[in-house]
Amino acid sequence: MEATDTNNPNLNYGLVVDCGSSGSRVFVYTWPRHNGNLHELLDIKQMRDKHRKPVVMKIKPGISEYASTPDKASDYISPLLSFAAQHIPKNKHQETPLYILCTAGMRVLPESQQEALLEDLRTDIPVNFNFLFSDSHVEVISGKQEGVYAWIGINFVLGRFNHVEDEHEAVVEVQVPGSDQQETLVRKRTAGVLDMGGVSTQIAYEVPKTVSFASPQQEEIAKNLLAEFNLGCDAHRTEHVYRVYVSTFLGFGGNAARQRYEENLISNTQMQNKLLGQHQGEGPDSPILDPCLPADLQDELGPQDQRVHLRGTGDFERCRLLLQPFLNRTNDTNTSLNGVYQPPIDFPNSQFYGFSEFYYCTEDVLRMGGDYNSTKYSNAAKSYCATQWKTLKERFDRGLYASHADQHRLKYQCFKSAWMYEVLHSGFAFPAAYENLRTALLVYDKEVQWTLGAILYRTRFLPLRDIQQESLKGSHSRWHHSFSFMNNHYLFLACFLVVVLSIFLYLLRLRRIHSRSTLHVQWLEEGLGSPDLPVPL
Repeated sequence: MEATDTNNPNLNYGLVVDCGSSGSRVFVYTWPRHNGNLHELLDIKQMRDKHRKPVVMKIKPGISEYASTPDKASDYISPLLSFAAQHIPKNKHQETPLYILCTAGMRVLPESQQEALLEDLRTDIPVNFNFLFSDSHVEVISGKQEGVYAWIGINFVLGRFNHVEDEHEAVVEVQVPGSDQQETLVRKRTAGVLDMGGVSTQIAYEVPKTVSFASPQQEEIAKNLLAEFNLGCDAHRTEHVYRVYVSTFLGFGGNAARQRYEENLISNTQMQNKLLGQHQGEGPDSPILDPCLPADLQDELGPQDQRVHLRGTGDFERCRLLLQPFLNRTNDTNTSLNGVYQPPIDFPNSQFYGFSEFYYCTEDVLRMGGDYNSTKYSNAAKSYCATQWKTLKERFDRGLYASHADQHRLKYQCFKSAWMYEVLHSGFAFPAAYENLRTALLVYDKEVQWTLGAILYRTRFLPLRDIQQESLKGSHSRWHHSFSFMNNHYLFLACFLVVVLSIFLYLLRLRRIHSRSTLHVQWLEEGLGSPDLPVPL
């Protein structure tokens, strides 16, 4: 956590701009010169200023807001790059790679609008900044790419790409992707990642063994969900080749799931009222009973002229049952949410980290973040749901919950607890007895962004440059001292060959002359003469 030493000439820098839906952030990373060991990756860390704070800056709104005025895209990004330029030594700018990667907000724009924004960045940024930047350094990345980068970043911080043997570390046998002879190796077990936001849920984990498919259709779908890549700098080495499954489920985040649930609740109630001539939910005296809200909590939904009244019953188990249809599971083998293909997980030899809602659900109110235990979690959730809303508010006022927990969290904790449980155990099919899930906000006290994985992946070939430079330095010294000897050696050899060749040609000419003289004497003795050849003297 020390401040970055910008006076160190051997320190390299890199920039990643995360252009998200609500805003953009620039992250500055640093790493020392590679040590020359092809088994190891670059030691990339987030840059820290003189106050030891991470060098990061955020601006709002998202770049997608400039879809109708794409010529302003570079002006929008400029404050982030100017901020980064102030922290990086000027003599390092030209060799500092800059990547501008856009995510969800840009993905929803038409391709023509995306390209107009990107083209403005490609054109104007090289004019105003001297960073190492090319057309391929700015793009809209897919949800799959973003998931892979997040997986890389987390496992890098956990040290899972360091293949030094350690008897205390769990290992896994891997069938190397792309190997013609089914090459296998044993290396450190990587961690899978679960992430639930407000809108979507994502899962990413390594698939160490070659997978089989139930049908050609399933195989085709799987190709879009499996990523195979080499993190090492040498394409011929296989120790850093990984096969990772990544799937993102839109509409399966905590808030989006609650919205789907409420819409269904209102629709079913209105249909029932129409068929049976009832007025349930139309007033506070006849509310719809919602098992996913804390006991006796009263809520209202819908537009002002069509308000629907709810009252919580706080029944965790009943809530779970009502949520199962929203997972959209199918009876097909090796599938999860929405019937999407999911390769088998070797649960006994696996580890997962749960972020965002997986952490908030376990920690903010229930205060049991960290190592996950499904029995303890479900018991705590049952107790919370069944507690009177009045009591929950009193506890909140007394500061018994996490400092960042608010009344919105209190209100929907029961629903989100049940949703998280169902997604994990019914959707992704984690066994109830699974013991290797850890919910977390930080990894080793650091907030790990997908941008760390992005810079690690995109600079993976840079160690070759450092290794080649070191090799040239070493060979230059030996060459300098041996040049005189080598030069004289080759000169002597060349002279020797010239002399030998000269002697050989001289002897050959003498032999030819002798042959002619003998032939002429024979002709004279026979009286034939030699009409054309002169007699040599």
